[in-house]
Amino acid sequence: QEQLVESGGGLVQPGGSLQLSCTASGITVSSYSFMWFRQSPGKQRELVAGISSGNAITQYGDSVKGRFTISRDDVKNTVYLQMNELKPEDTAMYYCNVPAKNIWGQGTQVTVSA
Repeated sequence: QEQLVESGGGLVQPGGSLQLSCTASGITVSSYSFMWFRQSPGKQRELVAGISSGNAITQYGDSVKGRFTISRDDVKNTVYLQMNELKPEDTAMYYCNVPAKNIWGQGTQVTVSA
């Protein structure tokens, strides 16, 4: 069964860091592009970051460039999102996605608040 499971969310103060994980089962992470999206109440879903299959070319949304880093561990079959310098506006539910298969994880909540 093809499945994505996100973890690592939580409550963090502004300026802090979190690392989200997206662990895949039934899917080889190096064979597909992976995306991280986020959505907060009343707002449209936003692309946060993406990593391509194979040579792992990365892309980022304008609002997170320079603060977030997407990476992949082929041995652990996991995609990560390292989030630094977090801001209150980063508060959202974060989802992992494989566009080629239209598979989504259940999401992990990130709350940035003092």
